[in-house]
Amino acid sequence: MSGMAISPLRPQSFLAFDFGTRRVGVAVGNSLLRRAQPLKTVAAQGEARFAAIEVLVHEWQPAELVVGVPFHPDGAEHENTRLARRFGRQLHGRFHLPVNEVDERYSTTEALADGAADVDAASAAVILDQFFRGLP
Repeated sequence: MSGMAISPLRPQSFLAFDFGTRRVGVAVGNSLLRRAQPLKTVAAQGEARFAAIEVLVHEWQPAELVVGVPFHPDGAEHENTRLARRFGRQLHGRFHLPVNEVDERYSTTEALADGAADVDAASAAVILDQFFRGLP
């Protein structure tokens, strides 16, 4: 869950990530509206990927980050589960922000069903909306 107490008087922004080995979808939202919006897809790899994310972190000044973690339909972990968690640890290490994990099963399916133009960013928005629904 969230690493900070969410204050209704001082809205905080959040960045969410739909991790993929080739692309990372990014969405933004805040604690006041508790509604995510797709931002962009980062198609870079390695250091270029983190440089692009750093630009977004500086621009949006999030209080916390949210990473979608994939599982098999039965809840079992797989290789991408491990990679997404590693990505979350890298984000925490680089930006020193709390990182929340959200089960991202079916986020892409939901984004596609909604007719998303940028499926990766829309999937990140689904993940962030799910995170907001879990807040008190």
